[in-house]
Amino acid sequence: MTYPPGGGGQWPSNDPYQQQGPGSGGFPAQGYPQQQPGYPQTGQQPAQGFPQTGPQPTQGYPQTGPQQAQGYPQAFPQQPYGGQYGYQTPEQPGPSKKRKGVIIGTVVAVLAVGAGAGVTVWALNRGSAPAGAQNPTAAATSLVNAIGKGDVAGLLTGLAPAERDLLTTLNSQTTTELKRLNVYKADADPNQFGGFELKTENLQFDESAAEKVNDHLTITKLVGGKVTVSSDASKLPFTEEFIDLAFPHGMTSSGPQTETVDVADLVKKNKGKAINIATVKVDDEWYPSLLYTIADYALADAKQSWPKQATPAKGASSPGDAVRGVADAALNEDLEGIIELLPPDEMGVLHDVGPVLIKEAGRGKPSGVKITKLDTETQDVDNATKVLLKEIVLENDGETVRITKDGDCYAAEVSGERERVCADDLATKVGGKRMPADAKRAVSNLVKGMMANTGVVTTEVDGKWYVSPIRSITELEITALKSLQPADVKALLNLAK
Repeated sequence: MTYPPGGGGQWPSNDPYQQQGPGSGGFPAQGYPQQQPGYPQTGQQPAQGFPQTGPQPTQGYPQTGPQQAQGYPQAFPQQPYGGQYGYQTPEQPGPSKKRKGVIIGTVVAVLAVGAGAGVTVWALNRGSAPAGAQNPTAAATSLVNAIGKGDVAGLLTGLAPAERDLLTTLNSQTTTELKRLNVYKADADPNQFGGFELKTENLQFDESAAEKVNDHLTITKLVGGKVTVSSDASKLPFTEEFIDLAFPHGMTSSGPQTETVDVADLVKKNKGKAINIATVKVDDEWYPSLLYTIADYALADAKQSWPKQATPAKGASSPGDAVRGVADAALNEDLEGIIELLPPDEMGVLHDVGPVLIKEAGRGKPSGVKITKLDTETQDVDNATKVLLKEIVLENDGETVRITKDGDCYAAEVSGERERVCADDLATKVGGKRMPADAKRAVSNLVKGMMANTGVVTTEVDGKWYVSPIRSITELEITALKSLQPADVKALLNLAK
């Protein structure tokens, strides 16, 4: 049983968490609504010429958000955690799939889990204390039992502390914003699953088969028990107005769905391979880990084992230096340099699997592009610091590209030619002449907010600064929501009809 595949795409059908209910298409999507056809895209498109390291000129207009460096996978999941109880990962380009499959499968899966789960499972208050266990089996059992009781607080507090903080930070912000935008009902209970219930019975772990990877990582083996999944889209916490606009023909035509899965039967069908649940040790207590579990399956799919040594976390002396270091490493296709600047707590899984990724990546080919100047400013976000661009200068083969930001405007200078674009200009180009006034205003609000406030989130661990890829992605989502007003959502949904 191996999922997700190293090359991306859906998890195969033998994944126990992918079993579909009759007519339900799997577990229902919750939280962040699926993007409608009329919504403007807030993700970034690859620009030509220079590798993507920051705001880039695409046909003369700079991108406003974090960009993808050539040779590395796109971190943002293509759709939220929904449709099925799993994560959609972007398809990877064919020529390098065989050589870099394990890199893409692991990095994309880890980042997708962090971002995707965050927009699905609802929040508990950040003040809740983590609940560890005395051994790996107890930790894995508590996770599944918490899911079985519909206990969001128990589920999230039971996760490894760094993962808990990532999920609860995003969920609390997302819930607040979706209520403000009249997408969620004002009385939606943040501590309960809406429209989804999972019950467990007689879970059995094969403790003798548990795989001790190192002193802080053990892979437990679930071999028995029953899991009953029930879904009812009518109980999702959306407002009536949002449902009428987003789902004019109704959210579901098949009604509530229920299915019971026998874990032992799944294991038998999968040639006796147990369901793996990774657990990590933090401060002498054990916690189940979503990120390590996904990485474990990605490694297995690539026929790789956990390395004995981790890639160390080196960090930087300031938030700006951390961002500059990651950008320089990306331009040189230096995967080791990137991993060294990822948080050792939140991204500990990529440090532990790092040597495998680095070996599979091989020696990178430097792009030849050099950052000769990077001027930034910072904003405080929830227990972190966001780094925003003020000016960046790139050089390649004697050509210089200078990009500067002023509020919600960007200016790009290439070979002595200068072009400036502001949010209103870009919104007009995006909307076109025929777009209704209210929709054009919504696009303008979204573009203004994204251009003015998109940045890279950094965190401090033991006096060193690191770039947090998951927080950067989720902050992008929150920035998009904060840029809109309730009337904007209505206008965009009407446009999508």
